[in-house]
Amino acid sequence: MREIAATWMRGGTSKCWVFRRDDLHVPDLSVDEVLLRIYGSPDHRQIDGVGGGTSTTSKAVILAPSATSGVDVEYTFAQVGIEEAKVDWGSNCGNCSAVVASFAIREGWVRTGTPETAVRVLNTNTDQLIVQRVPTPGGVLDEDPSEAIPGVPFLGAPVRMGFVDPAGRSTGRLFPTGHQRDVLSEAVGGVTVTLIDAGAPVVAANAADFGVRGGEDIAELDTVPGLLARLDAVRREAGVLMGLAPTQESVARAVPKLALVSAPDPAGEEGSDLTVRMLSMGRFHPAVPVTGSVALTLAADAPGTVVHDLVPAGRPATGLRLGTPAGRVSTFAEEHHGVPVVGVVRTYRRLAHGSVVLPDPPLLPSASA
Repeated sequence: MREIAATWMRGGTSKCWVFRRDDLHVPDLSVDEVLLRIYGSPDHRQIDGVGGGTSTTSKAVILAPSATSGVDVEYTFAQVGIEEAKVDWGSNCGNCSAVVASFAIREGWVRTGTPETAVRVLNTNTDQLIVQRVPTPGGVLDEDPSEAIPGVPFLGAPVRMGFVDPAGRSTGRLFPTGHQRDVLSEAVGGVTVTLIDAGAPVVAANAADFGVRGGEDIAELDTVPGLLARLDAVRREAGVLMGLAPTQESVARAVPKLALVSAPDPAGEEGSDLTVRMLSMGRFHPAVPVTGSVALTLAADAPGTVVHDLVPAGRPATGLRLGTPAGRVSTFAEEHHGVPVVGVVRTYRRLAHGSVVLPDPPLLPSASA
């Protein structure tokens, strides 16, 4: 057996195991095989591994110091399959990104010395630079819980995350098809969508086109007959249009993400600009993925998009207030030296530190499982 150093952390509304990149290099095994066995996949319970049995708790953060000019840390995100023996490397997770700066500082990869330290993080999945700012009074990382975010019942340590020039990181264009709106085939109902690539590739669709209000509880939406299957069909057709895969069958489970959007619900979260229910690995997300919120922020500022049509007229273009199942999530939009930066404030917490145990082969589940 092999023990691999790992730190278990909450980042935003997700939980992830954090690894140093070199520690996952195991002779005769791919990183995918190592992660699947550590997490206990494929198994819907992940009973023989450290996975949590949900999309928001079956995630890995893989880090290394960077030798690239202008970058402090390289960060790769892995969405570990639960019932499938597959690791998805196609996108970033903005919530899990929240753990990177503090981990890098504790590892000694980034120097501190001012009341606030900026850590320049390159996400290798999307080639996205994220500037993360954490409090370091007296040059010491402050992890005291002082900030609250929707979807987390306790306070956490804050990190301000700005996605630098996020448009087109996966496909090369903010609107991969060249249009603010696309009409899909009659096979999926001929719905009108906005396909946008910022933070992550996202399909934005009006909830009313699917026979729902858009502000329902996610447990209710999950049980609407045929809804999840139809949304996945829409997502897969859109993924091909965005150039993310050659066929609908080969579209990754994690990308593109899909957001059902609707006008602010007067009876819902006060002060929201947009109501959103977003899919994550085939189910509705309990809050909203950070990368998805970045895409929706830019879509809201682009006339002609499905999102722009739903937000209040005259809204300041300084961010977006999203009504989510967990409460209101606010983004910010600003410019630094002429470059757009879109982001959010998240919180994080270290949960445990030690090692995870990789058993000897065989890697496949037993016949009696």
